[in-house]
Amino acid sequence: MKTKPENDTDLRIKINRETARLPWSELEKHFAQGNVVYVSAELDLVDVAVRISHDDKDSISGWMADGKVAKVTDVQAATWAAADAQLWTSVVSPFVLVQPEKTKLH
Repeated sequence: MKTKPENDTDLRIKINRETARLPWSELEKHFAQGNVVYVSAELDLVDVAVRISHDDKDSISGWMADGKVAKVTDVQAATWAAADAQLWTSVVSPFVLVQPEKTKLH
């Protein structure tokens, strides 16, 4: 397991500040370029962005193997377009990470 660099807190704050909700319609051009990555609601979007920034191959490949991180599929894109979905987004160039809103459990 990799240790986190000292500047990890600053990076986490920066990514958190840049995370926003966007309508799928604003993300479609990035999807067309193959740069949109789905992040499961089970994961913390900011944590995934930080790990990708650090090129943490072990974590990323584990999430991919579990289907928790993957390129957005045509079916997901069509579903979000039809629903005019709002998604949480975080940019880790060249990728745009997207995560559906978490449903609140009460």
